[in-house]
Amino acid sequence: MKVERLAIPDVILVTPPRFGDNRGFFSETYNLHRMTEAGINATFVQDNQSLSRQKGVVRGLHCQLAPYEQGKLVRCSRGAIWDVAVDARTGSPTYGQWVAAELSEENWSQLWLPPGFLHGFVTLTENAEVQYKCTNLYDKASERAVIWNSPELKIDWPVAPEEAILSDKDKIAPDFAAAAGWFAYE
Repeated sequence: MKVERLAIPDVILVTPPRFGDNRGFFSETYNLHRMTEAGINATFVQDNQSLSRQKGVVRGLHCQLAPYEQGKLVRCSRGAIWDVAVDARTGSPTYGQWVAAELSEENWSQLWLPPGFLHGFVTLTENAEVQYKCTNLYDKASERAVIWNSPELKIDWPVAPEEAILSDKDKIAPDFAAAAGWFAYE
């Protein structure tokens, strides 16, 4: 398994190997022992899956507050996405900074975001299918969002604002300033 720490070292890009032949391929996409060796010490309790039919769909930036904060291991098994992690941990040396990685069926990479990070992505292809493992259960009352193009964050999204396809809820999310105090850096 290839392991790469990104500019925010708590965010890890992992790429499991694929073994192919004339029938297709096999890949072990999750192995507790290998993930622990990679620095991902998480117990996952929920798996989620989404399908975005159009290119330019933006989902996020989302998180959940304590006691339901979530770490996520994200992968794209069909199509491609540009996946973003924003450090929302007050007191962190990287607070308000973001990192991103392309996840696709071609590169087979997965992105680990620990609790305390906002998560979002934009689809780079039609019919992008995304799966992610979560370290905590979904809790509607704990759900929070920040607007995807918050001026404080200066995220260099690969989609023009007028081309972004958003849910009604994501269209009215607040700027990053609203996230102050949501998480603490430990």
